Amino acid sequence: RWPIYASVALFLMAYGAAWMINGLADQNGGLGLTLLLTGAFCMGMILIGWFRNVIEESQSGLYNAQMDRSFRWGMSWFIFSEVMFFAAFFGALFYVRNLAVPWLGGAGVGELNPELIWNGFEAEWPLMITPDEALNGENARMVGPDDTMAFPGFTGKLAGWLPLWNTIILMTSSFTVHMAHHALKHGDQRHKFNAWLGVTVALGAIFMCVQVYEYYEAYHHYGLTLQSGIYGTTFFMLTGFHGAHVTMGTIFLAIQLFRSFKGHFKSDDHFGFEAASWYWHFVDVVWVFLFLFVYIF
Repeated sequence: RWPIYASVALFLMAYGAAWMINGLADQNGGLGLTLLLTGAFCMGMILIGWFRNVIEESQSGLYNAQMDRSFRWGMSWFIFSEVMFFAAFFGALFYVRNLAVPWLGGAGVGELNPELIWNGFEAEWPLMITPDEALNGENARMVGPDDTMAFPGFTGKLAGWLPLWNTIILMTSSFTVHMAHHALKHGDQRHKFNAWLGVTVALGAIFMCVQVYEYYEAYHHYGLTLQSGIYGTTFFMLTGFHGAHVTMGTIFLAIQLFRSFKGHFKSDDHFGFEAASWYWHFVDVVWVFLFLFVYIF
């Protein structure tokens, strides 16, 4: 029953988020936000029940070698689906930056009058302004940062500070979770495993705090929002979904740490932790690509 319940909760979250992003929440008394929060709450309760069932079954000795293989294949396909999920967003970023924007500027298609797009259009990246949908032609009002010259400073600050620190944090956490796995396989669960895993969970929490501060800076000091042209959209979709995955991964690892305190793992039987570590390495690799193609190049 858990997959069915989870599908319903995910649908509520996606539907509510879509209403909010498209401005329908205001027109319907905040129903979009209500659906989003309801779906998120239901998803949290479902995961608690689902995890509890699996842990109880595992501790009761109900799983055999075939079940272990089934879990490993299931986690592998889940991570593959996540790879395809992010590949779609990276593909959108590549298409917009390297194909769509140059085409709109006339590259490769002959002379194209920028006035056909909107008055004053310039095919430059990052493209952070769009015309107000209610106006067009010479009266179009540009929606974007109040001072577009602030953006270079924002880029320099991020590439040189916040994302760089977050990259260091995640790369370090990938090392610490590997050391935790190494300690567990060699039977040192009580001291080294718990210590290394605890550090990993703490680093995940620090990453999220830094990203929250980054978003605050972007919104309040540099005018970079979801409405700041196609760059604002792709920036927040990529980094936002990655942040959601880091949040889930941190919770996943914290659950494994709690299980370790209760003595659940053995040196040769700990797939719950292995699955969490696979997921964590995945989100680390995704961040490296984000850092390179969103902030640097």
